[in-house]
Amino acid sequence: MSEKLQKVLARAGHGSRRKIEAMIDARCVSVNGKIAKLGDRVEVSSEITIRVKGHNLLVKHSAEAICRVLLYYKPAGELCTTTDPKGRPTVFTRLPKLRGARWVGVGRLDINTSGLLLFTTDGELAHHLMHPRREVERTYAVRVFGQPDANTVKKLKSGVQLEDGLAAFRTITFKGAKGLNHWYKVTLSEGRNREVRRLWAAVGIQVSRLIRIAYGNIILPKGLPHGGWTELNLNAINYLRSLVGLKQEQVSKMSVSRTCRPIQTHFIRPAVKNNK
Repeated sequence: MSEKLQKVLARAGHGSRRKIEAMIDARCVSVNGKIAKLGDRVEVSSEITIRVKGHNLLVKHSAEAICRVLLYYKPAGELCTTTDPKGRPTVFTRLPKLRGARWVGVGRLDINTSGLLLFTTDGELAHHLMHPRREVERTYAVRVFGQPDANTVKKLKSGVQLEDGLAAFRTITFKGAKGLNHWYKVTLSEGRNREVRRLWAAVGIQVSRLIRIAYGNIILPKGLPHGGWTELNLNAINYLRSLVGLKQEQVSKMSVSRTCRPIQTHFIRPAVKNNK
């Protein structure tokens, strides 16, 4: 059975369908040596050769491709890139190796932020989860220097003008203090660059530590070490797919290159937000 070329490439993690359509339109994609055009359909098999910008791609038929999702505890100091010219550590270094697939990151955390990162073998799932219109809720534990007054907290919830537009926390909850440091739990539904830090900075508050503790209803498991990962089970994978309107998976593949404690269903909270 044939599939649209952009769908095959999106599933393989090479960008959103719109991005891939732009590459096809720019004559950057070929199928069996012939420049592809918009509207082309392909039948994935061992005989097909797809090249993007001169590089051969390994793709699988949708019936053969199993959606896998890893939850990774990113330590501070790691970059969310595949490589770094300065030789600094990246989040991809510790991930299990794959054959016939690759890990696609679902968003990023800046180098000084730690906590939950998701990786998947399904590029289409990754790009849908990152799309702003999906409004998938992210939750962070934030340690700030000093205690903001009630007006400052109200401003953070009602909206602060940043250089890339108005931004606000959906919720902000005080979680305790030690000396001059105060902890808050905040949620937002966007993935703008350094948005949490920039929101606090805009009201004159310095963030001294930032940890992402949840993505949607997927929570960072207790006991998972910094730099550790765990593979999500079928229920958790289908929860993420339901957020973005993708069809449910029927099987999962928990075996990876090293033993790792699988996440259990009690780590998944009751739903806090439905997709609009």
